Amino acid sequence: MKALPAAVALLTRVPVRTELMRPEDLSRAVPWFPVVGMAIGLATGGVYAGGRVILPALVAASLAVGLGTLVTGAFHEDGLADSADALGGGRSREEALRILRDPRLGTFGVTALVLGLVCRIASVASLDPGPAISALVAAHALG
Repeated sequence: MKALPAAVALLTRVPVRTELMRPEDLSRAVPWFPVVGMAIGLATGGVYAGGRVILPALVAASLAVGLGTLVTGAFHEDGLADSADALGGGRSREEALRILRDPRLGTFGVTALVLGLVCRIASVASLDPGPAISALVAAHALG
């Protein structure tokens, strides 16, 4: 059952003992990716639903999206920002590849990151808690 901890270690910032894992555990972890995603979706959906009890929808959605970003180590956000910088700032293939190797964040990356987070927060805030939980579970499981 080392495949599930390997999936958790790869997809999240949740501390998991990895010293006993072997490289083949990662290949066996792939079927567990949707399960880990569902767990993240349930956690973020729970934060949103619980937050809606005492907070405005926009604040509850911000906390839920923030939790998802924190748990996953902003893995998707980093990829989005890097891609936007390379596509927006690279005039040639070589320049785009150079930008992708650069760890700094540029204007296009920041813009894409802000727009992506605003859209996700607004989308979650537009839903009632029940449908939001379903949408968050589905999105994280499929992502």
